Amino acid sequence: MSHLGKQAPASSMEFVEKLPESKKLYFASDFHLGAPTPEASFAREKKLIRWLEKVKEDAYAIFLLGDLYDFWFEYKHAIPKGFTRFNGKLAEINDSGIKVFIFTGNHDMWMFNYFQKELGIPVFFEPRRLEVNGTRFLIGHGDGLGPGDKKYKILKRIFASKLSQWMFARIHPNLGIGLAKRWSKNSRLTNEEYEEKSYGEKEFLFQYCRDIESVMHHDYYIFGHRHISMELEVGNNSRYVNLGEWVNNSTYATFESDKVILCSFED
Repeated sequence: MSHLGKQAPASSMEFVEKLPESKKLYFASDFHLGAPTPEASFAREKKLIRWLEKVKEDAYAIFLLGDLYDFWFEYKHAIPKGFTRFNGKLAEINDSGIKVFIFTGNHDMWMFNYFQKELGIPVFFEPRRLEVNGTRFLIGHGDGLGPGDKKYKILKRIFASKLSQWMFARIHPNLGIGLAKRWSKNSRLTNEEYEEKSYGEKEFLFQYCRDIESVMHHDYYIFGHRHISMELEVGNNSRYVNLGEWVNNSTYATFESDKVILCSFED
């Protein structure tokens, strides 16, 4: 039985149809900067900068698929403290001509226009399709897709509402960010318990990919969110790739010519 419901195949994003020779696409997600401690986050931030320095040597574009920050909210005149080196490196790479794209995740869904206006980096809130070198992709963070997890889907609708965002913006950042960090920590623990219960073909994102594949073919479905680096066959010439995370591991994916490869950095 299909679980698609209203989760129809996503719209396309403007992108190059053919990669220049010797160039690659890079995909990564779930950095969770800010967690679990400032010290651990800062070490991870410096590691991410080393990774960005390395990939910019042959990157045509870098896709960051959500949960870059363990919490993010853009007040009218303020953003969360920290991550200066990481944000600056993204701006530097984007300014150099390497395309950077950000997708929101469940921990940083309250991005509004800061990255577009200040860094020139587009932000996407839903999965998008793209075609490169004749290879078709569907990419996004992955939260709230597929069957199950009804409680989170309700919460996501609440958090995504303009009223909720307006009400949270009325809270002073000292209180609002502190409350949000505590909530983020608790939701991460709950998510890890859910991950252990649904792996392989019971994987809810795998079922989502299979349902989409029955309607529209994609060679690769690339998502984050699950904190498990894996690759599963969806159908003939179609694969689901999960990027894993950077809190305990440092996994990402590359695309060159016609193939996606899962990789690990400094592990």
